[in-house]
Amino acid sequence: MTKQTLNTGEWIDRSLLRAFEKEGTDAHRLCTIDEGWAERFGPDILISYQTVAARDHLVLELYLWGKSVDFSVNRVFSRRLPRKSEEREPPKLMFGDEGQNLKTTTTELFLKFGIDFNAGYSVGLFVDQRENRRHLREIKSKRLLNCFAYTCSFSVAAAAAGAQTVNIDLSKKYLARGRENFALNALPTAEHRFIADDVRPVLRRLARRGEKFDTIIIDPPTFSRSPGGKIFRIDRDFEQVLLAALEVAARDARILLSTNSTTMHEHCLQVMARYCLKTARRTGTMHRQPAPADFARGTAASTIWLSLR
Repeated sequence: MTKQTLNTGEWIDRSLLRAFEKEGTDAHRLCTIDEGWAERFGPDILISYQTVAARDHLVLELYLWGKSVDFSVNRVFSRRLPRKSEEREPPKLMFGDEGQNLKTTTTELFLKFGIDFNAGYSVGLFVDQRENRRHLREIKSKRLLNCFAYTCSFSVAAAAAGAQTVNIDLSKKYLARGRENFALNALPTAEHRFIADDVRPVLRRLARRGEKFDTIIIDPPTFSRSPGGKIFRIDRDFEQVLLAALEVAARDARILLSTNSTTMHEHCLQVMARYCLKTARRTGTMHRQPAPADFARGTAASTIWLSLR
């Protein structure tokens, strides 16, 4: 992969675009500005914006960029970035054929993932986690626990490298899409479990049964509410989830801690990890994967890998 450092407002150049295509990736960020960004999912573009002016600016620059790198834009969707989670709305089609299916398939490192522009605010794949999924394939886990699994992209990456997976998410709908992602990659689901439940009681049940995992993914939403009304808030509950995860972590396990919360940055994750290790009487080291080449500094999710010893 060609390495380059993008600045805010800079569009990826032809060499990076071709590097993505060479490695089998057509899901990535195109540009980030102060009030939004543009991302590619296969032949389609999704523009996320805070203001109409930012949206229109990105649309104009998108077509200018497309001409400069010989990229043909199929459809353009847009979604307003909400101030509150309850204000989230599905993307709206701005340009392109309304008669087309609002679903498509995108690829990352030659793995396929389903994208649905009509299923909700998030379309099915968080492209800023690409380097973490790459790392997951490289370490070749045997048993992966995917907390807050969403559409199971981490699990697909691990399963492609031979891992068995356990996937936990509140939403049966998202887990069904996760199964579809397995099928898109001809990965049988017989040795994989999909549990529609709150992560916290599931972790307690797994611990009581003595289950252990050599890799654990913890990438929670900033806020969620279970069907029973129980609330998860990342600033309040992330620490307890990590402590519970340490109970099911094998001796040399690796744990990914990740968040898009604007109030919890990488340093916060490190402080939390050190506290939880001390509380659980475990030891470990921390590292982060290289920042995604298509993201300006500080615009991707905050992540660290915790390697237990």
